[in-house]
Amino acid sequence: MKFPSLSVFFPAYNDAPSLPALISRTFEVLREHVDDYEVIVVNDGSYDNTADVLEELRQNYAPYMRVITHPENRGYGGALRTGLAAAKKDYVFYTDGDGQYDVGELPAVLALAGPATGLVNGYKLQRQDPRHRIWIGSTYNFCARLLFRIRIRDIDCDYRLMRRALLAKINLVSTSGTICVELVRKLELSGCEVREVGVHHYPRLHGRSQFFRVRSLAITFYQLLRLWIRLVVLR
Repeated sequence: MKFPSLSVFFPAYNDAPSLPALISRTFEVLREHVDDYEVIVVNDGSYDNTADVLEELRQNYAPYMRVITHPENRGYGGALRTGLAAAKKDYVFYTDGDGQYDVGELPAVLALAGPATGLVNGYKLQRQDPRHRIWIGSTYNFCARLLFRIRIRDIDCDYRLMRRALLAKINLVSTSGTICVELVRKLELSGCEVREVGVHHYPRLHGRSQFFRVRSLAITFYQLLRLWIRLVVLR
């Protein structure tokens, strides 16, 4: 039996080399496992040829694919907020546009979505990044889970399936990578059922992560502090 209704979206920033294979594989999976679906890519102010690549892909997969373009980069959180707001199906799944996660593992995520499930979150079976990024990511994950009392094991795993009706009830404000903390914390606070599944993580073959830059890290930790005050201290 196929999954009934699903929006899939990808935030993309200078991800032109990885997008053709990612989108092709996504449609293969959706055709086999989902009845009613759409694919959305948010081009977050890319300055490579991402726009040209996406336009060609959109024409190839019309009318099931949409592209939303930010004229200027709004940050990871801004891209996620746009994608979540644009989704129209009953469930929303997203992962990154850089190809570090395999959309071929999506059926295992869909299989865990029950009547009470609001979030199915992946966790990396083994992180495939340089050692310093693994250390930063582990530290960030530990601190975020501790400070925000988040129950899932891997807040830094952007492989998520969510019920859209719940997303419509929460207001997201983060523009940086802290949106993952904000999103998961608010979904957990809703009282919905949360499930987890292990997924594979692969080396980044193209481009550079937005998160692991000095300015991005500074913005992230500043917003994390403000978010902690709002969601924990003042709640």
